[in-house]
Amino acid sequence: MRTSILLLILFINCLSFSACQIDPEIVCPRVAFAEPTGPIQKICFGSCGKETKEQPILNTIVNDKPDLFIYLGDNIYGDTKDMSVLKAKYNKLGCKTEFQNLFASCRVLATWDDHDYGQNDAGINYPMKNESKEIFLDFWKEPSVSDRRNHEGIYTSYYYGDDAHKVQVILLDCRTFRSDLKNGINGYEEDFDSCSTMLGTAQWQWLEQELQKPAVFRIICSSTQFARTHVGYEAWANMPLQVEKMKNLITTTHANGVVFISGDIHLAELSKLDNAGSYPIYDMTSSGLTQLEKSNPSNSNRIGDLYDSYNYGILEFDWTNSDPSITLGAKDIRGNSVIQKKIMLSEISH
Repeated sequence: MRTSILLLILFINCLSFSACQIDPEIVCPRVAFAEPTGPIQKICFGSCGKETKEQPILNTIVNDKPDLFIYLGDNIYGDTKDMSVLKAKYNKLGCKTEFQNLFASCRVLATWDDHDYGQNDAGINYPMKNESKEIFLDFWKEPSVSDRRNHEGIYTSYYYGDDAHKVQVILLDCRTFRSDLKNGINGYEEDFDSCSTMLGTAQWQWLEQELQKPAVFRIICSSTQFARTHVGYEAWANMPLQVEKMKNLITTTHANGVVFISGDIHLAELSKLDNAGSYPIYDMTSSGLTQLEKSNPSNSNRIGDLYDSYNYGILEFDWTNSDPSITLGAKDIRGNSVIQKKIMLSEISH
């Protein structure tokens, strides 16, 4: 009788992830969608999805029929130095029916943030970053010949459409090279040290070259918010000199059509950062595929209201006029628009 009870308890425990799904070799098959052809019409994006939770919002995204979906980080909640645990958590996401539906319906791109990198708020000093990188690239089916496998970090770029409709998608790596943040009494303090960096020397040099390549619209994907004001938690605003470096780089490279998309903070909002001598920089934040933050953090750069329930981001392109436009927004779990801002190319051009 006692043996039977113990077996029953073991069976019940094995229904949970922690006891039974820790095998890193459990991989569910999935079919990768081909690269889109023709002009990009719609890009969806999101962040902060816990692998142990149901993710019905992914089915809503499939129904929206995007050309691309971009994961902006915290795509799982790994938080470990044990790579078998990290790999198993990726595989748990990969086995979700709703994830498989998304992966089969459109081209999926990804960068990471701290939790799928491996440690909360971690940067350059996370000791398992190289091992974590290989698991990340394998899970997202990065080709063996990809440049991402040949340089430190996971930054990369993609191009879609012909010359008249070219969209450049730049995936930044805001973890591998990022300096440690400066601790203060009320969270992270602003760090004005000229040696502190968000991207590291090699990635900054690569980004300068990318911004000089021809494109109509440029989507810079940052796991943490770029255009928000400083409030003490993770954002580019923790390193004001790095924000200025980005603004100057967009100006000096004469890169037109730049907008940012970001995640991390478990809510959706649109921020606008003025750039003297150039055009304003918009940052559409979408976070909360499964994670929510019921708060109203201050952000003097915010346009309109924030949205603090489950959401995904959306970019829609209108190529029908001589002055094409991009609409930045967010939608709720039912696919209803909750944030929307149309921007003409001429408004974000030098």
